[in-house]
Amino acid sequence: MAASLYLVAGKATDSVTHGFLPAAARLGLDVTLLTDRPSVHSQSYDGPVVECDVTDFREIVAAVEDEPAAVFSNSDFLQAPTALAAAYFGLPAKDWRAATRAKNKALMRRHLAPVDPVFSADARRVPEDAPYPLVVKPREGVASEDVFLVQNALELSTRVEEISARRDDPLVAEEYLPGRLHTLETLGDGRELRALGSFRTTVSPPPFFVEERLEWTEPPPETPQVLRQLDALGIGFGACHTEFVVHEGRARIIEVNYRLIGDHCDFLLADLLGVPLFEQILRVHLGEPLADFQTPPPRHAIAEPVIAERSGTLTSAPGPLRLDDGPVRLSYRPQRSVGDSVAVTRTNRDYLGTVRAIGPGPDEVNAALARFRAAHDWTIA
Repeated sequence: MAASLYLVAGKATDSVTHGFLPAAARLGLDVTLLTDRPSVHSQSYDGPVVECDVTDFREIVAAVEDEPAAVFSNSDFLQAPTALAAAYFGLPAKDWRAATRAKNKALMRRHLAPVDPVFSADARRVPEDAPYPLVVKPREGVASEDVFLVQNALELSTRVEEISARRDDPLVAEEYLPGRLHTLETLGDGRELRALGSFRTTVSPPPFFVEERLEWTEPPPETPQVLRQLDALGIGFGACHTEFVVHEGRARIIEVNYRLIGDHCDFLLADLLGVPLFEQILRVHLGEPLADFQTPPPRHAIAEPVIAERSGTLTSAPGPLRLDDGPVRLSYRPQRSVGDSVAVTRTNRDYLGTVRAIGPGPDEVNAALARFRAAHDWTIA
């Protein structure tokens, strides 16, 4: 009898639909998908889909009808309840407290204060002597949504009222941390935490923070500082995507996403490493130790989103593509479909799709990316 995997999901994502579900099938797992949006997931998954309140670990536990081999989620918002549900069944899992710290930016700053103190306050209760400029953001937000740089108390107040008109969740104001923005991708089995690699991230000009390009690079020399901070947070199991800046020899965490990197960079990471990454992550949750990865040959890689520049209806765009341009392998996966309504938000939600390119060096990769974008149209009318 096949081992049972309960995959906990909120909205449908390519990471789940095209990553973890096919990986589970290749591992021969019997997958039940637990979600609060069953109609959406049933369109792309023909296995059992069970509706429940996935934000409540008690509801996840109640929805599990047999002896599971793993309870797993790749959602930012569902790591803590999933971890609690897995712990109920005595299964390998993330520490629910670490998952809660990672998701709640105020808790993360409070917990990291002895290691790396960063000014952070409730955005409605910022003291007069706060170290402007500050970054105002949702306490548990994602995708650069409603994240703004503010220069003074008036700008802060204006942005807080503007954001609060759209959402009612708590906001924080944090010290702006200058430096070169990087990611650190890690995978742990509870005994070993392994750094898989790093992307150097280019973001849009302030006051916004839209990620415009991620470029594969060697982890910077300051990476051990980041690993110490992750250890302080209790991060050490499963996949984790950490954003940090390096400035004058100091690495400082911006945020921790206690799941696999998104926006199609997960597929790029798997291609670069040359390993079945989604399967490896599931194996860890099944209680297996980390597998030995062979070091891949040095290659250059870029993930570059196509970003909407105006609001309207997407009237033309390419579908999924994989092609070779000389020594460069290119892949494109759309995030919006022709006919979709697009509203520019100055966040990562403005992505129409992502081009991924892997090649021998930066010159070849950049040239191939330029040719790909010139050969295809994304039209918003």
